[in-house]
Amino acid sequence: MDVARVRQDFPLLEKHGDEIAYLDSACQTLRPRQVIEAMNEYYLEYPACGGRSVHRLATQVSIKVDEAREKLAGFLNARSSEEIVITKNCTEALNLVAKGFGLKRGDVVLGTDVEHNSNLVPWMQVEKQVGIRREFVTTPEDGLFDLERFKAKISKKVRMVSFVHVNNVTGTTIPIKEVVEISHDHGAAVMVDGAQAAAHMELDVTKDDVDFYALSGHKMLGPAGVGVLFGKKERLEKIEPLITGGGAVSATSFERADFLPPPDRFEGGLLNYSGIIGTGVAADYLRSIGLEEIAAHEARLNKMATESLEDVKGVEILAPHDPMARTSIFSFNVRGMSSHDVAMILDDMAGIMIRSGMHCAHPYFVSRGMSGCARASFSVYNDQADVMRFCAAVKELASTFSR
Repeated sequence: MDVARVRQDFPLLEKHGDEIAYLDSACQTLRPRQVIEAMNEYYLEYPACGGRSVHRLATQVSIKVDEAREKLAGFLNARSSEEIVITKNCTEALNLVAKGFGLKRGDVVLGTDVEHNSNLVPWMQVEKQVGIRREFVTTPEDGLFDLERFKAKISKKVRMVSFVHVNNVTGTTIPIKEVVEISHDHGAAVMVDGAQAAAHMELDVTKDDVDFYALSGHKMLGPAGVGVLFGKKERLEKIEPLITGGGAVSATSFERADFLPPPDRFEGGLLNYSGIIGTGVAADYLRSIGLEEIAAHEARLNKMATESLEDVKGVEILAPHDPMARTSIFSFNVRGMSSHDVAMILDDMAGIMIRSGMHCAHPYFVSRGMSGCARASFSVYNDQADVMRFCAAVKELASTFSR
């Protein structure tokens, strides 16, 4: 992969590339010029409402949104664009399924102990409102997903398995195909939080036979404010809408509303047209480089960081210790320092931008007696110079402050 050429597509790096190392892509990626230009085109050339007015500008919007939906269906290898629902983020997509699936008192929802709050809190609300039970598959000390622990937890009482595909704390991946097959054998549906996976690996919801798959545009080189929910058509037809109103119904009276078929029934209200268009372009951009190529590139960077820092006194890398098992994420602590201090000092001293804290996965850290961690995360636009800069700064930090 020609990283130098890729970096030229990102205006922020073109302007500040020698001054910063942006290693916070697990929180939000940078956007290439192609995405920005596609979004600006909407505002400059056809800033109208799709699916409502019938004039030429509105028609152009509708066409562009349909094209973006087709691109996202292709990105996930969905059977049809009708299986692609546009939301405002991954969180809304997860909430839509959690609150619209129709779970009943006594039903069990199975998750892991490293779920993002977006795949934890909605189920808490359903538990409180309906009386479902929540159970969790714990992570062993090696940090890897344990399929045997999952098999021990799954039962006929489990109606929904809702797992994170790639967790945002350590970057480990669940084997979706095996999890789905076992879940379906027990009569459970499967929803996958794919926010952290979408920009880093090939996705195939048809081959994996997953029932629902959620992601966010802002973590895959697209704009903020756009999420995507894939759902099997037969599953979506049974889901109750989370947001209702104009654009989601075919007709109403004072007593009745007739909802449109999926995906429109879930997209009430004015959509983020420029964002949807930009997300479609982001999906095309990633596919043009190749997700396998991107995954291999990020693994090389993670391996480089690991080999440089694993034996440094005072630097503690979160398990798993094999960088090939951590996708694009490198989480660590500097002994004697808070993760927030690590992040702030790295920014001040070397222009290195990382994330710190509990990363919206509080139970994972609390159950392990940890106050959080510092997290560097790599993307398609990072190069070896970024990693060298990061490692040199962490070494200096550890030698200066570590106890």
